[in-house]
Amino acid sequence: MKKTLLLCFIHGFKGDEATFGKNYAFVEHLRRLISGALPKVDVQAIVYPKYETRGDLGECVLGFRDWLLNRVIDLEVAAGTPSPTIDPSVRVVLVGHSMGGIVAAETAISISSEQPIHNSVDEDSPTKSSTAMPPPPRALMFPYIQGVLAFDTPFLGISPGVVAHGAESHYTAASTAIAQLSGLTSLWGGTKASPANANANANANTNARPALPPAESRDANKEKDKPAAATNSGWGRWGTLVMAAGAVGAVAVGGAAAYYNKDQLSQGWTWATSHLEFVGCLARKEELRRRVAYMVRLNEELGVGFANLYTRLGQSAGAKQVDTVGMVLGSERTFCVVPRRDQAGDWREAINNKAKDETGAHMSMFEPKENPNYEKLANDARDTVAGWLRNDWYESSSADEVRP
Repeated sequence: MKKTLLLCFIHGFKGDEATFGKNYAFVEHLRRLISGALPKVDVQAIVYPKYETRGDLGECVLGFRDWLLNRVIDLEVAAGTPSPTIDPSVRVVLVGHSMGGIVAAETAISISSEQPIHNSVDEDSPTKSSTAMPPPPRALMFPYIQGVLAFDTPFLGISPGVVAHGAESHYTAASTAIAQLSGLTSLWGGTKASPANANANANANTNARPALPPAESRDANKEKDKPAAATNSGWGRWGTLVMAAGAVGAVAVGGAAAYYNKDQLSQGWTWATSHLEFVGCLARKEELRRRVAYMVRLNEELGVGFANLYTRLGQSAGAKQVDTVGMVLGSERTFCVVPRRDQAGDWREAINNKAKDETGAHMSMFEPKENPNYEKLANDARDTVAGWLRNDWYESSSADEVRP
């Protein structure tokens, strides 16, 4: 029987179907490269449609898992597979950019163990009390995940240099955002603060993605995202959000908190906190560590691939002295925290000699004009996936004609 390798692409925070290039350019490019490297199977590619990067990560994973299950069932039915759960004709490689890689890894773990990593740790406990680690992975997975291929996913957190090197450019915009927030306190029963500079620019960083929704989505969310009931601590609630949680959200999207503005925030507390909840997992260090450890276990026990192609700045980036970080050389500047000693899977650097900052490199991975090493990135991804398929499942595929 001709077997199918399904590449499933997942965008990250506030991304969409165009994350992987205009008209899915990188999606098709990588599919063709892998197809050429694995001629015995039919390599197909699908892109998970734009989804709300908000709310609980676990709920997002459940929604994606159901969607993926239906796509794989359709392929198995079309192939007439006698026992798809015992001997599937379809295997899946989950391909995620940024937060999409965390969605992919959490999906692979939940399918293999039925017990996700997310929310398994009490990070506030001095002893990091938690539920038990997920049970040993099951060999019979459905859908069968052959590997998780991530692109610049902060599996171990965001590099401190992302904040340090972007702090100056975001300061004015962030100050304006906070001033605008203070002007909304009357909505929740607080006292309105003194007016802010109305001419300040709230869109200082053109490389970062907005953390709040585009205008066309605001009307659709108007009813379900009304402001919370009034309290006597109006600015206190917003201040807590900005100062405590806001840092996590800002770092996760490269300073996107600078895009807050009065009209968007008037939609209320629910909208803002739900998005910060989604990226908030990046601040849960023990949870991040556990997720990586279980993916390594999946690789060792079941041969499930786990790789992260992470950006590193090159010739266009210089060193910079930062009080909280020290001297960070241009060649050491990455978007993700990179593992140094512990086993963490296959991490491969993707150098961008054109990008001048970590966020720019992160957002332009799949743009040939902005990433001089675009072809090398694609070839490294091809070689990684091809290496995962050196197994009996691939070798048992028939030599039927496959799509070029």
